[in-house]
Amino acid sequence: MGTPWAALVGGTTAVFSAIAAVGSWRAAHRANSTADAVGRIERDRWHADLTPQFRVTIERGDGDRATLNVYLAGPLPLGHLDEVSVQVKQSDDMDYTPTLPGAATPEQVAAQVWGPYRFVPHVNEADANGQVMPGFPLRVGAGQPRALERTRAPLWWDGNDREARWRDKWLNKPMRLVLICRRDDFAPWEVPYDLDVPEAPRVRILG
Repeated sequence: MGTPWAALVGGTTAVFSAIAAVGSWRAAHRANSTADAVGRIERDRWHADLTPQFRVTIERGDGDRATLNVYLAGPLPLGHLDEVSVQVKQSDDMDYTPTLPGAATPEQVAAQVWGPYRFVPHVNEADANGQVMPGFPLRVGAGQPRALERTRAPLWWDGNDREARWRDKWLNKPMRLVLICRRDDFAPWEVPYDLDVPEAPRVRILG
């Protein structure tokens, strides 16, 4: 019985074709993966290059009031932000978790602004605790003012001089902010900002 050369050649050709197809698929897959990786690196680099740059200042007003000025300084290619929201963070690294029964609830501690200033509650749509200013649009080279007020000592602090002790506590401490920035087609940026607070004459409040 003769060898079926035609069938053998046909089968061998089919095997080589299959191997070639697999090789082409793997090469294409590697190329796509490489292109995706390069694309991610480029997007991440562009995202980092466009990180918003702010100049934030506090302008003292009458009494306990002040104005927070949020100015978007750059970078120029960013152009604008669709939304900038500002959060007031704790100005020190202490743990204020209640340790004594009846001193304060965790909710009260979380609602307290542990720092020298907070947003005026419900002004410019700030939240009830003065911790969060909701988003507003901003273009490079422009700013927005937002109302501030000095924080008050928690009600569970004892003593007639609690307000004086509270203010002394935050002398030379920054107002710590986080600015959450959003623009279409980009992942959000979170920009921390430590803001020097202008000194005010010490006023002892009794009662």
